[in-house]
Amino acid sequence: MAPRVLLARHGQTAWSLSGQHTGLTDVPLLDEGRQGAKLLGDRLRAQPYEGLPGAVVRTSPLSRAAETCELAGFGPRAQAWDALREWDYGDYEGLTPAEIQERRPGWHIWRDGVPGGESVGELTARADSVVRLLKETAEEEDTDTVLLFAHGHILRAVAARWLGLPLDFGARLRLSPASLSVLDWAYGRPAIAAWNETGHLFP
Repeated sequence: MAPRVLLARHGQTAWSLSGQHTGLTDVPLLDEGRQGAKLLGDRLRAQPYEGLPGAVVRTSPLSRAAETCELAGFGPRAQAWDALREWDYGDYEGLTPAEIQERRPGWHIWRDGVPGGESVGELTARADSVVRLLKETAEEEDTDTVLLFAHGHILRAVAARWLGLPLDFGARLRLSPASLSVLDWAYGRPAIAAWNETGHLFP
């Protein structure tokens, strides 16, 4: 079965607000992030989604994604997928891009990866595993819709690999906290149906 995949990025945290790289550090949601998660849930209960009856729901095990899932109203239906955890930023965990540029001028994460963390090749392999899991899960659960709650870089990586493009295409896909995106199909080929929708955050 060819699934439709909805991508929900977690709500705002102190580190996403400051631009610090937040990989495996379990930074909690801000009040703004919790409100964003609730508004995201409202969006998913409205047309055309209407609560996504029958959809499979998966979340990163990290608390900022799992809490977003819970506050959006999908916690009881969700299972954690370790493959949805954020990019392991290794030695650059907690640093802003400007701080990293001071250490390593010209650095670009989508090309260079991170020391002490995941390489571009390793993240590509993990994103590919998510794409395979999406298709297998849709088949096993007999559903055409999968909803993922996860993080900015891993979701951008999944989108790039869904399209069959190199990982660095993710650099061209901006993704805001508590945003909603949709991966689908067009003319029998993987496509992006919607990207970085945030209108629900400004009711």
